[in-house]
Amino acid sequence: MRASLYRRRPSARPSTPRSPRPPSPRALVPAARQAVLAALHNERFIDQSPAAGHATWLEEQTSLCSARTMFRVLADADDVRERRDQARHPAHARSERLATGPNQVWSWDITKLKGPAKSLYFSLHVILDLFSRYVVGWMVALNESAHLAERLIEAMCAKQGIAPHQLTMHADRGASMRSQLVALIFSDLGIDASHSPRPRVSHDNPFSESPFRTLEYRPEFPDRFGSLEHARGVSRDLFAWYHDAHHHNGLSYLTSADVHDGRAATILEVRHRTRLAAYAVHPERFVNGPPRPETLPTAVWINPPPNTTRQDVPGATIVIPDDPQHGGIDRPHGIFGDRTDRSIALVNSLESLQ
Repeated sequence: MRASLYRRRPSARPSTPRSPRPPSPRALVPAARQAVLAALHNERFIDQSPAAGHATWLEEQTSLCSARTMFRVLADADDVRERRDQARHPAHARSERLATGPNQVWSWDITKLKGPAKSLYFSLHVILDLFSRYVVGWMVALNESAHLAERLIEAMCAKQGIAPHQLTMHADRGASMRSQLVALIFSDLGIDASHSPRPRVSHDNPFSESPFRTLEYRPEFPDRFGSLEHARGVSRDLFAWYHDAHHHNGLSYLTSADVHDGRAATILEVRHRTRLAAYAVHPERFVNGPPRPETLPTAVWINPPPNTTRQDVPGATIVIPDDPQHGGIDRPHGIFGDRTDRSIALVNSLESLQ
């Protein structure tokens, strides 16, 4: 870090321009350079390397220059390039998404849970509200399936009362995320799809990757899950803790349930009154003056535009809760729960598909 600082710091001494390097007395004259180029561009040697052509000319008792000089002459004429086909990596346009309230932008991802044996994994699907960090839906399945993801998205949109053209769904470029089934359900429900422009990297969807990391560090998270029912039970308990007990630093240390259900303003007002009462008793303890009320971030970005003022950082710890008291998705005998008959039917259909 210190070396990088000193390298980037401008030098105090003004840089003096270097004098041009004098040509070598052994350099070829312009006429000789043109002769070398003409020989290398000859139809006989056009598909050979300079080293192969140099060897052929020596066998024919002709010496124009060394093989290395031939490469230099070709480089000066911009005739040297990689002969093999090169992969092109065009710059993808960044997907800029803004959420100023709940149920505007959802982020969803799938992670693997270690099963009872090596090479056996369960798939945990999580749909996260970008603004409140509230998990509007989760599901543990035997494998990653676009059909199950389609049913999960449809059920959660029904539970949250999502209207057409209200929601944007952000995800990475996984197979299920870009499947035709998911694209069709997005079209039917009027959902705008958004994908990360960074494929095959570990941080391609940071808002959904962060909660997975947070859950893995909980003491009740096991090294391996004994069965599908075990994975669902542990996930249910973890989401319940994350829903009502985990205070997110990007949400003024509120829980995601408080923000998603509209209780944030009331709780922040209670905190402020408590601080004012403490200030009235011991004002000397508040060296910065009377306490100021806390505020909730008004905007959450995915890939904010350049020169955007600091707001809630996407790479921070993300809260992913679930609790039935606040419209959660926990149900004792289902993959995910709902309070509408339609979603209950979808849950039963999901169980029959696994």
